[in-house]
Amino acid sequence: MYVLALQVDLRFPSSHSLKQKRMLLKPVIDGLRSRFDASVAEVAHHDTWQRCELGIALVSGHVSMVEKLADQVERFIWEAVDTEVVQINRHWLEIDR
Repeated sequence: MYVLALQVDLRFPSSHSLKQKRMLLKPVIDGLRSRFDASVAEVAHHDTWQRCELGIALVSGHVSMVEKLADQVERFIWEAVDTEVVQINRHWLEIDR
């Protein structure tokens, strides 16, 4: 089993309230869940209007599949409307058998 965690730091320059931030963030989270069957959670900057950090988990039985999926997820995030990507980090998790 291969597990890749993506740490995604986003900025919403047009947001002027938490409500507006949630409206911009919702299609990103929903899209990641529905299109890629990824586990997604907002993990930091909960009370900041223009920032968000997402944790995304991808799991597969093959390394190449996880890497391909991670590339697609990153492209999807980069294309999100009214969203700036500050940073994306990949963290491989080792699972002992």
